[in-house]
Amino acid sequence: MNLDLTWRLLKGGGRKGLLGTWLTLGAVAVSTALLLFAIGANFAFQARSDRGAWRAPVPAGQSEAVAVEATRYDFVRDQAITVVHLAALKPSAPAPPGMDRFPKPGEVWLSPALADLVKELPADELAARYPKPAGLLGDDALVYPSELVAVVGHEPDAPAMTTGAGEDRVVGASPVKVADLTGRESDEAEAYRALTLIASVLMVVPLLVFGGAAARLTVARRDQRLAALRLIGATPGQVVGMTVAEAVIVAFAGTLAGTALYALALPLVSRIEIQGGAWYLADLWPSPLVLAGVLAAVPLLVGLSAVVGLRRVVVSPLGVAKRETPPGMRFVRVLVLLAVLAAVPVLSRNVAVGVIAVVLGLAFLCINLVGPWVVALIGKITASQARRPARLLAGRRLVDDPRSAWRTVSGVAMTGFIAGFLGLLSPGAFDGDPTPPQLRVTVPAGQADAVAGRARELAESAGITATVKPDKRRVVIALGSSATAQDLDRARTALAGLVPGRTPTTEADDQAFGRRLLADVGVGTVVVLSVSFLVAIASSGITAASSVLDRRQTYGLLRLAGTPLEVLDRARRAETLIPLTVMGGGAGALSRPLLRAVTADPAPRPD
Repeated sequence: MNLDLTWRLLKGGGRKGLLGTWLTLGAVAVSTALLLFAIGANFAFQARSDRGAWRAPVPAGQSEAVAVEATRYDFVRDQAITVVHLAALKPSAPAPPGMDRFPKPGEVWLSPALADLVKELPADELAARYPKPAGLLGDDALVYPSELVAVVGHEPDAPAMTTGAGEDRVVGASPVKVADLTGRESDEAEAYRALTLIASVLMVVPLLVFGGAAARLTVARRDQRLAALRLIGATPGQVVGMTVAEAVIVAFAGTLAGTALYALALPLVSRIEIQGGAWYLADLWPSPLVLAGVLAAVPLLVGLSAVVGLRRVVVSPLGVAKRETPPGMRFVRVLVLLAVLAAVPVLSRNVAVGVIAVVLGLAFLCINLVGPWVVALIGKITASQARRPARLLAGRRLVDDPRSAWRTVSGVAMTGFIAGFLGLLSPGAFDGDPTPPQLRVTVPAGQADAVAGRARELAESAGITATVKPDKRRVVIALGSSATAQDLDRARTALAGLVPGRTPTTEADDQAFGRRLLADVGVGTVVVLSVSFLVAIASSGITAASSVLDRRQTYGLLRLAGTPLEVLDRARRAETLIPLTVMGGGAGALSRPLLRAVTADPAPRPD
């Protein structure tokens, strides 16, 4: 009975009623698409972490060990090459991911991107380092499609499998005896997952607020209709049931539309390069269980939000029918925000990233809680200082319905909070490359002179002009001031086997991963702000249109009373722009103490 009546009311709402329904559906669709993106990013980084885990070996006991593994880094054209050295200790050594068997001594397996680069560049710049590749690595061995990876097979007693990395922590790790090749999550992968979690909170909480607000679009029309039903005898349960049914029907359709929108945008999303490259499409698409959860959770959230807005209808339908002004906002909302801000330094210092994410979420929710109170205060000030009819109308509207006005500007306020949080991050830049360019390699104690002599011989035989000199525990190979990137790669190739297990690198190579992390933080900032901006635009546009529909009776009466259309239009603009300016700037300032708290201890932590 209730469902049938709900469906009839939904279809029979007229052109303006259907427009409100379409606005709600569009808001839910945008929220769902962006929510899937935020959720998919976390699973995508987890998938990358899982595929790259085999390169971070877990040590095994002597009796359990079946292989020796060492992961090191090489460089070409300022790109990092991950080189995995493997040696079997037993015939039962398992095949590495992406390979159909364990590599034999002397064999080299390359990723497709590295194999293409080997063919593209001259042999003395790259191919000579990896002669006669035995095969190509499959996707299971790669973190991202264009990753440069090489797997090299050795005998267990080969120098590369017995020499430690020494001081070259940046370019590799010492050989480890392993029982299998499952490995563990690397520190780099863990750091990226932590940053993604924080970025997700910055995106998801505004989306949840927007999704909840979508349930209360055209709230005045719905309240009037449901109040009339209450006055003719409908029970509170029937009113709640019809509201939930209407909201869930529209929200479920919007969720399906948002899922389709995300699927269409997935090829473009996958081109965003982070952590070195683009994405596999499968990594960004949520699992069936997660997708089912989103399809169920979003309509449920919209339904609950719609019920929350029904309190006036259920308790006092006559008050709604008479268009009585609801009670004003209470100052307790501000006290809650102040309490959270006061607790931020205590909760977010020296704690796990998960706690920082919770603090960020609480800060967002508190801004949403205190927003209507601030809007009402802005309305009182605007009305008291008004000197023209448009300002007076705008101020009175803000006081009369601050929740509706807040829904219009909440997206921009949230974006201001995010921009303030991210904009205050100012990581320092790395120093530039030395001139002339030089390669450095650490050497065992007491061997600097011998290694320097060998480096001179290798450089001369390759036709490379360089000055070689020992420097404490390392050898420095300085190229001429006119050296090009090609000359540098030729020198890398010629000196590749200079010290087993250790890679000649430039200062830029040593800083490569730090530079990449800073670049990725920049990309992540752009992505988060882009999502926030889309939410702000959608929220402001959809809720502003809905607000006009809700007030069509009021606007009509004012026009009949002789109010010029220009005055109504100016009042409408002022009603949006005044709180927009105050709340957007205020949210950015509110984010400063939170940023200071979460960055109070800049030292990296294992979490």
